[in-house]
Amino acid sequence: MSSPRERTLFGLGLQLQLPLFDQVEAPNSGQEEVTGHMGDRVTQLSGQPVRWQLLRAKRRTIGFQIDHRGLRVSAPRWVSVREIDQALQAKAAWILRKLAEWRTQNERSVALATRWEDGGEIRFMGERLTLRTDPEARGIDRQGTLLRIDLPPGAGTEQIKDRVESWLRGEARRVFAQRMPIYTERLGRAPARWSLSSAATRWGSCTRDGAIRLNWRLIHFPIELIDYVIAHELAHLAELNHGPRFWSTVGSLFPDYESARRQLRTQPVEGTTPN
Repeated sequence: MSSPRERTLFGLGLQLQLPLFDQVEAPNSGQEEVTGHMGDRVTQLSGQPVRWQLLRAKRRTIGFQIDHRGLRVSAPRWVSVREIDQALQAKAAWILRKLAEWRTQNERSVALATRWEDGGEIRFMGERLTLRTDPEARGIDRQGTLLRIDLPPGAGTEQIKDRVESWLRGEARRVFAQRMPIYTERLGRAPARWSLSSAATRWGSCTRDGAIRLNWRLIHFPIELIDYVIAHELAHLAELNHGPRFWSTVGSLFPDYESARRQLRTQPVEGTTPN
């Protein structure tokens, strides 16, 4: 993809990562080695107090990282705090925007967190399904927006979670198997094999030998987001990179990919934790 987190090239192929964090770092800075933790500080950015953490590291430039822990700044020991503050001011707009995005993401994740109990809700292909334990049910039975589970009313949280997630994985395999041929026919080639993934940091991956993995948690999302990830990974069979020809291939398979790509970045995922 076009951002640093999405353009990571792995030795065995390419992976479509979850929207977990952004960072700004100078190119060619090498592997960072932290040499000291200088504690928390507060700086006014565009009139807003922003708490940040300073790490002294073996590197040549100042680096910024924003995730669920807030803002962390890595800098060489020879860079003064005044110079770091100047760098913060220069990046103020980006920092404030990313911190706001993280707050929104965390709030949505909390709001959408599943209560694994009778009356709880899960997301399934863009809809909300209500969980209902019912010893009379046969396996797991979906009836409209109700998901009947063959468990007694007093079933425990882990028992309900295991049963429902097993059903979700089965549904993911079924839906992905139905959608895959649509895009393999358009591309004119098929993967050597494909399988489900439980990765916490990526939606899908494609290896150099043509094997594709798709995160089963995609089953939470509307069909257009599932289709986009399938098209994205299949496009890697033709172009194992994220260059212009790759995106042209994605567009030929799934014309509205830019909209789906934006939506996917904003989706909180049940069962994963931001790093």
